[in-house]
Amino acid sequence: MPPPPSSLPPRVLPNLVSCSRRAVTSAATAAAAAYSTAAAAGGGGGGGRPLRYAVLGAGFAGLSVAWHLLKHSPKGSRVRVDIYDESGIGGGASGVSGGLLHPYSPKGELYGRLQARKLLTYCWSLQVLDSDEAQCLIPGLCVPLNFAVYMPLALNINPKKYLQVALFFACQNMSDEASLSSSEQKECKLYNEHVDDLQQLAGDYDSVIICLGARASSLPELTNKLPLRTCRGVIAEFQLPSDTIETYGSQSPSILSDAWLAFQGPRTVSIGSTWQWKSENYSSSVSDDEALNAMEELLPKASAVYPGITKWKFVQARAGIRAMPPLTANGSLPLLGCLNDVIGKRSNCSFWLVGGLGARGLLFHGLAGKLTAKAVISCDENLIPPEFTCWKEP
Repeated sequence: MPPPPSSLPPRVLPNLVSCSRRAVTSAATAAAAAYSTAAAAGGGGGGGRPLRYAVLGAGFAGLSVAWHLLKHSPKGSRVRVDIYDESGIGGGASGVSGGLLHPYSPKGELYGRLQARKLLTYCWSLQVLDSDEAQCLIPGLCVPLNFAVYMPLALNINPKKYLQVALFFACQNMSDEASLSSSEQKECKLYNEHVDDLQQLAGDYDSVIICLGARASSLPELTNKLPLRTCRGVIAEFQLPSDTIETYGSQSPSILSDAWLAFQGPRTVSIGSTWQWKSENYSSSVSDDEALNAMEELLPKASAVYPGITKWKFVQARAGIRAMPPLTANGSLPLLGCLNDVIGKRSNCSFWLVGGLGARGLLFHGLAGKLTAKAVISCDENLIPPEFTCWKEP
């Protein structure tokens, strides 16, 4: 993405109207920075059995945890990570997301406060644009009050491809590279299987990390024990008819407003999202009636900021269930931490949670995966900032 004209004043503001689109070139960079590895408690040495971890869920959270467990396990250790997801990689809400990576809500609020905000150290610079400057980036953009904000460092990725081709491949590649070493061994396998309860895994693993999103509450050990709210979201996908000469600019950013528009190339865009609270419909399929209702809600919002969307043709709708965290004094932050006291530990296996990423899975998954993997490897929940574990306090 080329920078805007030099005349644009680079002022930092607490809101965002439009965000840019840029390709992701490395799963490793999106999985967050490395940390110093702590010594693992128990086996895993060259002569003992491998440390075995079960990760439940193959979405943003699950694959990030798996990557960090492999990356930051103690040097010379033997590690095996088994990922369980009956729907496959990105089969849940992660694969349905819009792929917009930025730390702001449509209302202009920065996600996370206190220590969590400090941990989001990426430089999200913002630049103020007037109507003419904004329309140079997006021809035909409607700019209320002659005011827009441009975020050149924001990203727009294809979530399915990122999960399936980049992040999971990174896990496999790390395992393959480790197999060339005589001092350590790393394995990562995916099982398209449903896990009925946690205790069936306890005898086979040192730790089980639950990254199932809204489905975490369906495990019998966690029923009515997690402060999660379910919210079904529908995303509508549109394409520009082949006989339309005018296309969306290859250098034009995606748009964040009352409805976001995530452009994937010059002729494809996803518009989202609806919010259906307390939904129990986990199906990714969308009925004709639900799709029609979504279009009636989303199109007026999208056309208000980008009128040209009326020329595009509806293709399909996709849906997923978000696991929304509670609103606290620190903001709406993911739920992390050890679950031994929550579920009642009955074996040598420890249980951990990465949940409540809500609609911000792409933003938080690298950080949440890093913090959780570090705590799991070290058997020390105190390595996770208290803002993420305070949900367990009475």
